[in-house]
Amino acid sequence: MVNKDGKQERAGRIDVKLRLMHGDEIAMGPGKADLLDAIGRTGSISAAARAMGMSYRRAWLLVDVMNNSFGVPLVRSAAGGSQGGGAGVTEMGREVLTRYRAMQAAAAQAAADHAAALVQLLRCDN
Repeated sequence: MVNKDGKQERAGRIDVKLRLMHGDEIAMGPGKADLLDAIGRTGSISAAARAMGMSYRRAWLLVDVMNNSFGVPLVRSAAGGSQGGGAGVTEMGREVLTRYRAMQAAAAQAAADHAAALVQLLRCDN
């Protein structure tokens, strides 16, 4: 990649991805955090899944792992029917999401100098 000054740039970046493990399961990670955000915005697991381009089944399985990994469910859902269904992020879910996002930001900040140095070591011939 050539920059505006005609110099070769290194096309690279470092993504810091944190996963909170509960046994062999990922209790919280970047995808699950994004799913919680989407459920909070849409009020629905199925709408959140559609917005993220995943199947309802996949979204439900991720919610199930999250709910079973913490002492209190992160997502509550109501079955459909004449009143309609829906889902919402619980108070515990909001706390977990807030803490996870803060942890992501802190990790990215802590890694920034090392990440920049590593990107400079990438090959320029891409």
